[in-house]
Amino acid sequence: MPSADAPKKVILATTGASGGVFARAMLRALEKDSRVQSVDFVASDGALRVFAEELDITGRNGLAAQLLGAKPKKTTQHSNENIGASIASGSYQVDAMIVLPCSMGTLARIANGMAINLIERAADVCLKEERRLVLCTREAPLNKIHIRNMQYAAEAGATIFPVVPAFYNRPVDSDEMARQFVCRVLAHIGLPQEDAYVWSGRSKKK
Repeated sequence: MPSADAPKKVILATTGASGGVFARAMLRALEKDSRVQSVDFVASDGALRVFAEELDITGRNGLAAQLLGAKPKKTTQHSNENIGASIASGSYQVDAMIVLPCSMGTLARIANGMAINLIERAADVCLKEERRLVLCTREAPLNKIHIRNMQYAAEAGATIFPVVPAFYNRPVDSDEMARQFVCRVLAHIGLPQEDAYVWSGRSKKK
């Protein structure tokens, strides 16, 4: 049975760090999950470039539909420049926000309260309203500034969930790798997925 406090309204933001395949898998999972009533989707300009280079997806208009491969049924796309969008207000009820992938620049501005665009403002709202905020950071190696910013964000109430895919399930391609990582993130916010790989013990050698 799903958790009684499973998030029903979710914000998904994606920024200019490598890993467009993870953002695509997350959007598809949220759109498919019957427990999720609505998804507010925001992509930064950096994310658009990542999608173009990694997924051959171009353009801002209809981006959600391109990622889903179909017309969205419950996903609303917002411009990152629209600081007056619904999700910029604490009066707009959401249950969780996921930033995947989260660039170090986005992390820095969230951690230090510098909300200059919609993604950062929505994250700031989640922190001040004490709502779930998951930052799926993507960078290596990390310098001391990155590490400090992760600490600041965590102390403010965010969950730092680095994009670290698992290999013990022996993924056959990047799509499966991304999907299983998404399953872990969704389970963390109260949306366990039926097709998630669950470790049951040491696998036998062939």
